[in-house]
Amino acid sequence: MMQFDELIASIDELRREDLDEWLAEALVSSQQANEGTVFSDAECARVRLICTLRYDLDVETDTLPLVMQLIDELHATRQRLRQLSGAVMTQDEAVQETVVRLLRQRWEDEA
Repeated sequence: MMQFDELIASIDELRREDLDEWLAEALVSSQQANEGTVFSDAECARVRLICTLRYDLDVETDTLPLVMQLIDELHATRQRLRQLSGAVMTQDEAVQETVVRLLRQRWEDEA
């Protein structure tokens, strides 16, 4: 967990106003603790990603919500794929081979 001011101090480019705006737009989330507003490690990483998008790649402020939504969807899809892969790996070898064969056929058909 990192406090609000610690997070701002840890990222040279990050401005307090920007972080306030990202919180208001729900691009990042925080928690309230005895020491004030704090951010989880995951949310700190998210702030760093947004900083890279905004300051280094010049993604417009109005575009950030869409970009972050797409990144979130990609992350969720990757999670589901890992879960599916794990479920397939619990099956016997014949089922695993069938799944791999069918996937390869579909990929070839799409190519």
